[in-house]
Amino acid sequence: MAQKIHFNFKTYDMKRQTGIWIDSSKAIIVALDGNTEKITEIDSEVENSVYHNKEGNKGTFSGVHHGNSDKKFDDRKKQELDYFIKSVLSYVKKSDELIIFGPAQTKTKLEQKLMSGHLIEPGKLKSVETADKMTLNQIVEKVRRFYNPSEYKEPKP
Repeated sequence: MAQKIHFNFKTYDMKRQTGIWIDSSKAIIVALDGNTEKITEIDSEVENSVYHNKEGNKGTFSGVHHGNSDKKFDDRKKQELDYFIKSVLSYVKKSDELIIFGPAQTKTKLEQKLMSGHLIEPGKLKSVETADKMTLNQIVEKVRRFYNPSEYKEPKP
């Protein structure tokens, strides 16, 4: 006859709250999990220069055929951006709440990838905001303020 053993555990509602500052050059991910804070920086390999040493600005001429290097560059940039966004997404799969902010279109592309691929449950993406270049300390503070606004009350005059 098997014995039943009962354990009583206190459970705390600890949410993994994540903030991502992202542009095409890098992403900084701040994960708040209870009393712990983890910061991860992912460098992007997305090329931001249209002209390359081996690809002239007029394209390539081969007899009567003209190949445009801009199309190749755009295709390569799209593939690199997709890879970069997938790398960022691998860090946020276990998040209970997520905010995304940054200066350029990359934040919007990340949001679209999350929603179109159903990679995050509805309601977990709390905000997508425009933000300029920020220092690491500013990014961490923005994430903390977003999730814990009561800790950052402005002093009354």
